[in-house]
Amino acid sequence: MMVSLTIVRYKKVYMPLALFAMAIHRLPLMLQRGCSFWKLLGTGRNGTFDLNPDWQQWGLLAVWDSQADFDRCQKNSFIAKWWRTFCTESWTLLCEPLQSHGKWDGKEPFKTTIADSEYQGAIAVLTRATIRLNRLKNFWANVDGVANLMKDAPGYIMSVGIGEAPVYRQATFSLWQSEEQMKAFAYKSREHAEVIKKTRQENWYSEELFARFKPIASYGTINGTDPLKNIL
Repeated sequence: MMVSLTIVRYKKVYMPLALFAMAIHRLPLMLQRGCSFWKLLGTGRNGTFDLNPDWQQWGLLAVWDSQADFDRCQKNSFIAKWWRTFCTESWTLLCEPLQSHGKWDGKEPFKTTIADSEYQGAIAVLTRATIRLNRLKNFWANVDGVANLMKDAPGYIMSVGIGEAPVYRQATFSLWQSEEQMKAFAYKSREHAEVIKKTRQENWYSEELFARFKPIASYGTINGTDPLKNIL
């Protein structure tokens, strides 16, 4: 199994086409051989959960049976050709699942292929949730503080806020130099631990998923740089 996350930036003049793509790209993805799970995604402006979308930057997360299936899509698919025509920038991360718990639209898309304890190195983390409508105020009141803490945390490389729908279906995909540094932020930061505690006590989410991945390859740039250029 291979997981890909591609983030593309459209030319400003093509922003209406970016919105259009969220509809028309569904059909080729449904028909794409070797792709078992996919999500077309919007992105936030600040690298994490964000009420202000970046209308020029969009994403696709997909699960592939093999890298050959991914490579075939990247080379020949309608979507790849669309991106090459209308986008000014593209970044793709390929990775393998290390650990995953929770569901996404009732599915468990990331099957673990590597023993979690065996891997040492850079790590990618996906935190995704569907927020209950009566808990939106609680959720968004706590986002900015956690985001600022994450960006200053030791071992943090970068993050991107991604979502299937504005406001209530949100995710953050982040890169860290090591699992130990990611865990230090996630579990030893008092402020972050308090937010995690609130999510449980106040029952913020109707569905959530947390997954860790081993980065395999990084192609292109996001916001002008390849975040894993000197790491992989």
